Amino acid sequence: MTTKELYSDAVELLRELIHTPSFSGEEDKVAGLILQWLQKYGVECKRTGNNVWAVNKHFDPAKPSVLLNSHHDTVLPDKAYTNDPFDPKIAGGKLFGLGSNDAGGCVVSLMALFVHYYDHPDLKYNLILAIAGEEESSGSEGLLLLLKELPPIDFAVVGEPTEMQMAVAERGLLVVDGYAHGVTGHAAHDNTDNAIYNAIEDINWIRNYTFSKTSELLGKVKMSVTQIDAGQQHNTVPALCHFVIDIRVNERYSNEEVFEILDAHTKGTMKPRSFRLGTSSIPVGHPIVQAGLHLGRKTYGSPTLSDQALLKCPSLKMGPGCSARSHSADEFIFLEEIEKGIELYIKMFNEII
Repeated sequence: MTTKELYSDAVELLRELIHTPSFSGEEDKVAGLILQWLQKYGVECKRTGNNVWAVNKHFDPAKPSVLLNSHHDTVLPDKAYTNDPFDPKIAGGKLFGLGSNDAGGCVVSLMALFVHYYDHPDLKYNLILAIAGEEESSGSEGLLLLLKELPPIDFAVVGEPTEMQMAVAERGLLVVDGYAHGVTGHAAHDNTDNAIYNAIEDINWIRNYTFSKTSELLGKVKMSVTQIDAGQQHNTVPALCHFVIDIRVNERYSNEEVFEILDAHTKGTMKPRSFRLGTSSIPVGHPIVQAGLHLGRKTYGSPTLSDQALLKCPSLKMGPGCSARSHSADEFIFLEEIEKGIELYIKMFNEII
């Protein structure tokens, strides 16, 4: 098929995906649609839960493999929607609908790329397509489950809306529950061990501390206290104050190193929820990045998190659409973005494959 024919078919698939609700953990029907679309092109597909994956027709275990990954799940629609979030209408060159930009455009563009090369007999790289669920919820039944079944991966292209620029690094995420302790007592009496006041001491340290290692691509490690909870009635000093810390980590630190520094400088009890969402990156000298640079693409560091955090190989985040539109009301993607996205993906891989 020509690129234009692939583009046209990809848009029709995306409209079907938008029309079919696919909230995280509820992606059964969209997984079926993706499976059927690939099978129409003769692709031998596999399904693990609500995840769909395939390898190129002439897969050779002796060759290096590249993963083409994106996600088909969505968040809940914003209450400010004025359109029907499940109506894939086209107006003014835009395709509207929930998941159109994040990450439906990337899904169908990567699928078009995979189909384009699927039955080529002499590729330098194997291609592994993996369209996963539960990305928006960082769930255990999405890519995390799928990675247990996939062949070894040498590098990955992760489809997220980047305006087809190249995110060569992505911040990691560490979420920590902090617990400040005190002694309960009546608010009318002297109480020198107030859990809320103790929490404030730790929160002030978190607010003012600067990690010494700064990244050229990702900047400084950023800590934000995003939730706090203490007390049940106005006249009782609480013995416990719980707060949550959202930490965005650059590639100069591991999540474990950041936690050790936090734990050493705070008085309360700190409990990390997980260390698995670490930073991701790919060398600028990598062939796929060099191919993108040759085609006029730019590199940058991404502040947002994706399934890229689950990969243990070099990975590039790149796809059609704009990150600022993700999770917004009346979400849309320009049709031209999808068309150019498919063309650019194919041109980049033409240079390396």
